[in-house]
Amino acid sequence: MAPHRRAPQSPHDLLRAAAEFITLHRTEERLGDPGRRINAVRAEIADTGTYRHTTRELVFGARVAWRNANRCIGRLYWNSLSVRDRRDVRDAGEVAEASADHLREATRDGRIRSLITVFAPDTPERPGPRIWNEQLIRYAGYPRPDGGVTGDPRNAGLTVAARRLGWPGGPGTHFDVLPLVIQDTGAEPRWFALPEDAVLEVELGHPDYTWWHALGLRWHAVPAISNMCLEIGGVCYPAAPFNGWYMGTEIGARNLADTDRYDLLPFIAGRLGLDTRTDRSLWKDRALVELNRSVLHSFDRAGVTVTDHHTESRRFLTHLGREESKGRPVGADWSWIVPPISGSATPVFHRTFDTVERTPAYVHHPEALERARGVTPL
Repeated sequence: MAPHRRAPQSPHDLLRAAAEFITLHRTEERLGDPGRRINAVRAEIADTGTYRHTTRELVFGARVAWRNANRCIGRLYWNSLSVRDRRDVRDAGEVAEASADHLREATRDGRIRSLITVFAPDTPERPGPRIWNEQLIRYAGYPRPDGGVTGDPRNAGLTVAARRLGWPGGPGTHFDVLPLVIQDTGAEPRWFALPEDAVLEVELGHPDYTWWHALGLRWHAVPAISNMCLEIGGVCYPAAPFNGWYMGTEIGARNLADTDRYDLLPFIAGRLGLDTRTDRSLWKDRALVELNRSVLHSFDRAGVTVTDHHTESRRFLTHLGREESKGRPVGADWSWIVPPISGSATPVFHRTFDTVERTPAYVHHPEALERARGVTPL
């Protein structure tokens, strides 16, 4: 993915991007000569300054954007992504309601479904809606007077912003679900609480330690990214939440373990009775493995879809083989593809990858990153 690339702005650049995408679509799906469709788009751009994708183009573009996501290891099933076309929706309240529906449809009682909901695009006359949250489900981070944070420090800025908008806050636990913060054109952002039936969470236990469950750890089931722009043929869809399912290390080795997140390794090591006085005892490594065992065990016990880093690494190499057999080189960022635990024990560690970026794509714009941190002026 290209973190800071912008969609083309001039009619000339837009038409060039549109023609490139339409040619790709027509070629891969064997729909014949793209010339007639390109001419129609040229006329539409001349008349309105933009153009509208057909439903078939939208579905293809969203799926190929997943195929092109350099930082995603789970692309083997890119062509099975389900697409909800909500391009007629831009009102903040309606976006919130449709986002909750997205979570319900993606969750399916734990049988997680890969899904994207595409809201109104940016146009010359009116920008599309923005979802401030990094993901549809995130946990609040409440800043404390001592400089610490109760909850997830990554979301402390957005938590403060939501409170300034009128959100009263949750019970004050480490796992309070944040409201959605959504902004429509020219309007102030508004907050919307997610309905309880839209948020499935998994309580974390452990296959060996009976005391683990009493720690009160949990995590949500659906990783629905919501602040990336879906760019297809020069058109930017700034609100297009999408999800696959979790790889256990995303939770156990990053969200719960990173020192700037929940930083649980010292606590877990203490409960395990490990020697934390020196790194040479490998207490961090041992605590990390048990934390990841907890995640996989708990999701499996709850009947919630999750994958592990060994399985997903093999699947990624299968994806590489399939794509290369079709003459489509695969771009990948090694630092993201290699799992954050036991990297050298997985086959992706021993490969090099081409970092070339392709379109369509899911893109992080700088201002979207600022909104997720709550630093954009209200």
